[in-house]
Amino acid sequence: MLDHVFTDAIGALRDAFEGAFLERQAFEEHFQIDVLLGDITWETSYGLPGEGQPPRVVAHITFDWPTWSQTAYRRWYVEEVLDEQPSIEMEIVFRVQRLTEQPDPIHVQSVLPETSPLIGNERLERAGATVEIGYLAESALKPDFAIEITYEGIYELAEETLADGASKLLDEHFGTLGAWIATTLVKLGDLRLNFLPADDADS
Repeated sequence: MLDHVFTDAIGALRDAFEGAFLERQAFEEHFQIDVLLGDITWETSYGLPGEGQPPRVVAHITFDWPTWSQTAYRRWYVEEVLDEQPSIEMEIVFRVQRLTEQPDPIHVQSVLPETSPLIGNERLERAGATVEIGYLAESALKPDFAIEITYEGIYELAEETLADGASKLLDEHFGTLGAWIATTLVKLGDLRLNFLPADDADS
């Protein structure tokens, strides 16, 4: 297993999702490296249990580890010098889908705060909402709708979290993030909206 603070953060968030009984969406997890720039990206998606496929509400999570963070981390690791705090760039997209009618963004955003809880020393900020209209080939006259609300921000890694196994801060901070994501999915799922049946409803 790769021993790196970035994978430690991924593991801490996975543990938080498992503790909140969220379901990881099959085939929706990716770990990518930009061979030209060197940035590392991890993407995953989680939903509420028992939602069917696709789930009514889902959270898409993206962690980016930019090259400048890797440079700062490597210098600390090799020279024990920390000139700049390595950071993970985070994006959380909450998606409500399988809707039978075009949703009102104001209604959906009314249950969502403008910022996340404090994650370390920072908060994620709500960036806006996007409404999507989709037409399936077999039912072109019956569109389905979706809405996405995006939060963006960074997580600065404290020096004590850079040491392997030396701190529980990652578990605490990403536990907070995981609990907030789970709670937000429940709030979105409780909205009075009309949904199409899941693709596997008859299976």
